[in-house]
Amino acid sequence: MYLQAKRLSQLALSPVLLALTLFSSGAWASNGQRWETNMTTSVTEVGQKIYDLHMLVFWICVVVGIVVFGFLFYSVFAFRKSQGAKASSFHENTTVEIAWTVVPFFILIFMAWPATTTLIEIYDTDDADIDILVTGYQWKWKYEYILPESDNIAFFSNLTTDKSEIYNEASKGSNYLLEVDEPMVIPVGKKVRFLITANDVLHAWWVPALAVKRDAIPGFINEAWTRAEETGVYRGQCAELCGRDHGFMPIVVNVVEQPEYDQWLSGKQAEAAEIKQLMSQTFSMDELMQRGKSVYTRSCVACHGANGEGGVGKAIADSPIATGEVAQHIDVIANGVPGSAMQAFGGQLNDVELAAVVTYTRNAFGNNMGDKVQPIDIYNFKKGQ
Repeated sequence: MYLQAKRLSQLALSPVLLALTLFSSGAWASNGQRWETNMTTSVTEVGQKIYDLHMLVFWICVVVGIVVFGFLFYSVFAFRKSQGAKASSFHENTTVEIAWTVVPFFILIFMAWPATTTLIEIYDTDDADIDILVTGYQWKWKYEYILPESDNIAFFSNLTTDKSEIYNEASKGSNYLLEVDEPMVIPVGKKVRFLITANDVLHAWWVPALAVKRDAIPGFINEAWTRAEETGVYRGQCAELCGRDHGFMPIVVNVVEQPEYDQWLSGKQAEAAEIKQLMSQTFSMDELMQRGKSVYTRSCVACHGANGEGGVGKAIADSPIATGEVAQHIDVIANGVPGSAMQAFGGQLNDVELAAVVTYTRNAFGNNMGDKVQPIDIYNFKKGQ
């Protein structure tokens, strides 16, 4: 019996001894972040309020837990049977009943006031300086800046982490799976309203440092807002299990000073004007093939292979679609294939890019169909002509 009791006491004390060892060696301090589990601090005023509210409720719960379990352990120790204690025979105590009803009521009221005021502020999207439509696709984000005094600008944001890192062929970078080709850019100190929706399945746009997390639901628009108080690069991810590549759908937001934002916006507007001008042009085969290869590498190679050999998607080389009727080929790329992994790229690529990638896939990988598809052909197809 004595040996068994000694063994149990050693097991019970082992966590305490381990903690003391960590503290004394400095290991706890040097690896502090490994042990931390808490909300991310924000660079927005409302985000800081959310964090403060979280900590307030946490410490209230800690105090309540200490009081309740303190009474419990004291009662078990002080009134144990071995000391001759006998259970009381009363059925109820009015004073106690009132106390454990009134005290929690006031605690909840104390927590409800800051929670309600913070929640109201979270959902107050009025008087925004900038409106951005955020649309989730499998598996990328589309950002459209709604500009009242000029044409809107829109672009897609795609993962750029190298596949060699994903397949463990190279060491992973510090921003593994959190790198994109086109980040969102917003000015510091301005209220930005996000109109969040989805094109296909459920997504969720989540940037912890900006205190924004909203579901992206097809057919619905959810609103959120932020006002960043510090410049910097802030990263997030899709927070909804949206499919096979859910983990490859990062978000990057660059918060910059107003002059830098104005310069970036002017550049995007110039790009949009250039694309609009290109839509009315006729391109040579070489121009279409060069542009089409770029589009294929960016949007198609992951599923159809670098040489059109297929993989997740079907092979492009000697494909009955790529070597068949041009109209059917355009339809597959623009509208996708329901029930398959083939997405509809009609809303993701402009008419110039669609014309180029159709031309490229009809003439690359040994297909050699000789067809040239121009932007006007894509425009007429979309109009049903």
